[in-house]
Amino acid sequence: MTAPFRPLMAIYRDWLEERHGLSFADYQGMWEWSTTDLDAFWQSIWDHDGVHSPTPHAAVLAEDRMPGAVWFPGATLNYAHQVFRHCEEADAAGQPAIVAADERGNRSELSWAELKRRTASLAATLRDMGVGRGDRVAAYLPNVPETVIAFLATASIGAVWSVCAPDMGTRAVIDRFQQIEPKVLIAADGVFYAGRELDRSGEIEEIRNALTSRPKLILKESGYASVQLARDLALDDALGRDDAATQAFAPDFVPFDHPLWIVYSSGTTGKPKALVHSHGGIILAVYAALKHLDIGPSYAPNSLGERFHWYSSTGWIMWNCQVNGLLGGTTICLFDGSPSGPRDAPDWGTLWRFVAETRVTMFGAGAAYFGNCMKAGLDPAATGDLSAVRALGSTGSPLPEAVQNWGTEAFARMGRPDIWWSNISGGTDICGLWIAGNRELPLVPGRMQCRQLGARVEAWNENGESLVGEVGDLVCARPFPSMPVFLWGDPDGRRYLDSYFDMFPGIWRHGDWLSIGADGSCVIYGRSDATINRHGLRIGTSEIYSAVEDLPEILDSMLIDLEYLGRESEMLLFVVPRPGETVDAARIKAAIRQAVSPRFVPDRVIEAPAVPRTLSGKKQEVPIRRLFLGHPLEKIISRETMANPECLDFYVAEAQGRLEGERRAG
Repeated sequence: MTAPFRPLMAIYRDWLEERHGLSFADYQGMWEWSTTDLDAFWQSIWDHDGVHSPTPHAAVLAEDRMPGAVWFPGATLNYAHQVFRHCEEADAAGQPAIVAADERGNRSELSWAELKRRTASLAATLRDMGVGRGDRVAAYLPNVPETVIAFLATASIGAVWSVCAPDMGTRAVIDRFQQIEPKVLIAADGVFYAGRELDRSGEIEEIRNALTSRPKLILKESGYASVQLARDLALDDALGRDDAATQAFAPDFVPFDHPLWIVYSSGTTGKPKALVHSHGGIILAVYAALKHLDIGPSYAPNSLGERFHWYSSTGWIMWNCQVNGLLGGTTICLFDGSPSGPRDAPDWGTLWRFVAETRVTMFGAGAAYFGNCMKAGLDPAATGDLSAVRALGSTGSPLPEAVQNWGTEAFARMGRPDIWWSNISGGTDICGLWIAGNRELPLVPGRMQCRQLGARVEAWNENGESLVGEVGDLVCARPFPSMPVFLWGDPDGRRYLDSYFDMFPGIWRHGDWLSIGADGSCVIYGRSDATINRHGLRIGTSEIYSAVEDLPEILDSMLIDLEYLGRESEMLLFVVPRPGETVDAARIKAAIRQAVSPRFVPDRVIEAPAVPRTLSGKKQEVPIRRLFLGHPLEKIISRETMANPECLDFYVAEAQGRLEGERRAG
C-alpha cells in the first residue's frame, strides 16, 4: 500500500521531535531555533539526510565568524559519493537518474547504474590525464547528461569543476577560465539552439589558445562543426571505458571545505568574481534547501515518483541547483535548447510540453519565463497532461503577483486549485537559498513564504538595526555552510571582504532590498544598488515593474534614475511593447501613479526594442544607468555576459544623444 504523501518539511519536523524531543509552535519558531543553535541544526541535517564521512568531526561550527567560518573539522566526504548512495534503491524502483530532451524532440533516459558507470569511466580518464585533487576541469558544454557526468567525475576525484555555457561569448569564457588555469577542457564543438545549428569549433580554438595552462581537450562532437579540432580524446570514448580502473571506481573522500566547483559573478564590470564552494558546504545547504523545495527521493513511498526540472543553461546557477536534485535521490529532467523554440516562430509552450511528456512534478524557471507565457496568452492546459505537476518554482527576479495569479488560475481550470508556487531567492554567491517556500505555509501572490532554515537572513537599516515590515538591506547575520570558502585569485581575501562585508563588518550583505513581514514572509525589491531614491523615499524597482508589466500591452520594462549633482534626478522608463501594440506614456504613468505613488512617476517613457538582461535573466539596470551618466561602455558591461547583446546599440545611441544634447545646452 502506498504511503500517504507528506511534505518533506513535515517529515523532518516529526523526526526532530521523535529523535531530539524538539517541538515548535510554528515555522517561525523552528526557523529561530535553526538560526540560533547552528550546531544543533546543522548536525540534525547531517544526521537526517545521511551525510557519510569515514572520519569523525570534532565540532560542527568550530570557528563562528564571517568570513572564515570553520565547519565540521575532521570530516571527509564527497559530493559524488552522496549522489551514488541512491543507485540501488532508485534502480530497483525503476526510477531513472536523468531524463533528457532537446529542441528537436530527441529524448533519453539514464539509469543510476549507468550514470555511475559513465562517471567512473570519465573519472579514470581524467586521472590518466594527470588530473588530481585541486586541479581544475573546465567545461564548455550545453545542458545535457554528459555535462552532469563530467561534473560528477571531476568531483569524484577531488578536482574542481567549472562550466560555461556555449551561448556565452568567447571573451566572457576566457575571462573566467583564464583565472583558474584548467588542466583539462571538455567542450562541445556545436549546439542546436532556437532552431539553428551553431558551430562552436572556432570559439573552442580561441578559448584554448588564450589559456596559458594549455589544457588537454576532450571533445563532444556534434556534427555541426566546420573544422575538425585537434583533440586529445573524444568524449564518447572517455565515457565508454570498461576496464579495471572503472570497475575499481570509488570517490575520493576530501575535507569538508575542499573546493567542489567555481562559479562566477555576473561580470558586468571588471573581471567576474570566481567563487569557490566546498563539497561539505554545498551538500549541507542542498539538504536544507530540498526541504523547502519539497523534492525528495524519486523511489521513496511518499514521493509520487519525484521528477525535478528547472529550466536553465549551464551558465546559470540554477543548473547547479538542478543537478543538486541528485543528492536527494531525485530524477532530474534536463532540457537542452530555447524555452521558446525557434527564433522566427516563438512557441512558449515548448517547455510545458516537455514537462507534460516527462511527468515532471516540480517545474521551475526564471520569473521572466512565466511572465512571457502570460503575455503570450499561453494556456498551459493546451500543451499536454500536466497532472503530475504539483509545484511551480520561480527565481531570477521577483515574480509579479499578476503572473502568479495567471499560473494558479491556469491550474485551477485543470481541476488543480492547490498548485503550490515555491518562489525562491538566493544566488550564485552562496549557491543556495536565503528565502524559500514551505508547502505548509500560506501562499500569498507577490510574496515569498519564509526564510530558509539555517539562514539568519534579516533586513537591516544603515545603522545595522533589524527591521520588520520595512525595507532594508538583505543581510545574513550568522555563518552559512555554502558561503564561498574563498575567491579564486584573491590571496589576501580583500576582494571577498569588499564584496560582501564592506558595509557591515562580519555580516554578509547580499545587495538586495528586502522586507520581512511579521509573519516571516518576504518581498525582494530588487538590487540595493539599483534602488530609486526620491526626496528621501526609497523604493525597489520591482514595485514599479509590477505596475507597468501588469498592462497587457507591455512585455518588459526597465527603470533607471539619473542623479546629478546640484539638480533634480531624472527617471527614465524603457518599455518594450507587445508586437503590434503602441506605447501610451500617459497610461503607463497613470498605472504607476495609482499602484505605487505619484512620487515615482518617470520623467520620460521611452519605447525600446528589448530590456538588456544577463544570461541568468536579470535586468541590467546598473550598467545602463552608468552608461547614461557618461561612463564608457567597455568599462561597465560585457556583451558576452548578456542574453541579448544586440539591444545594446539602442541604449548606446540613446545615451550618446542625451549626453550630446546636454553638452549643447551648456
